[in-house]
Amino acid sequence: MRKMMLALLTLLLVVGLVPAAAADSRLAAARAATARYHDIDAALADGYVSTVECVALPGGEAMGVHFIKPALLDTTLDVRQPEVLLYEPRANGKGFRLVGVEYLQVDSDQDLSTSDGTIFLGQPLVGPMPGHGPGMPIHQELHVWVWRHNPAGMFAEFNAAVRCP
Repeated sequence: MRKMMLALLTLLLVVGLVPAAAADSRLAAARAATARYHDIDAALADGYVSTVECVALPGGEAMGVHFIKPALLDTTLDVRQPEVLLYEPRANGKGFRLVGVEYLQVDSDQDLSTSDGTIFLGQPLVGPMPGHGPGMPIHQELHVWVWRHNPAGMFAEFNAAVRCP
């Protein structure tokens, strides 16, 4: 009986660690794929465009400025090609600091009352929600703070460590 319990506990431990290890390797892939975007000129050259507005809550938590790559807006997600880069404006007003990425999936039926139910990086996408600007489709999204620690967690929508001017 003791051997059976030990085997069961070992199995549960291994099964529990496999998804976490897979997510960790995918987060490392996201970091590696976006490291070049610490230079905002590289992001612009690759087709990312600024939404200009720095998104923040009244309490101070923020997302930062979104740089969207329109060519990636579709129903597929690739950890190495985030649809959105998240930048924090520097305090001195000169430039931006890459703080995270956002994976954005266009909703397959464009119906706000139904969800595609997508799980990505072990997390359910937030949504569906209307587009945030003209021409932006109904979508689901997942913020991932791969370049700035978030006290609320890696996948929280807003980050108390990010500031908007």
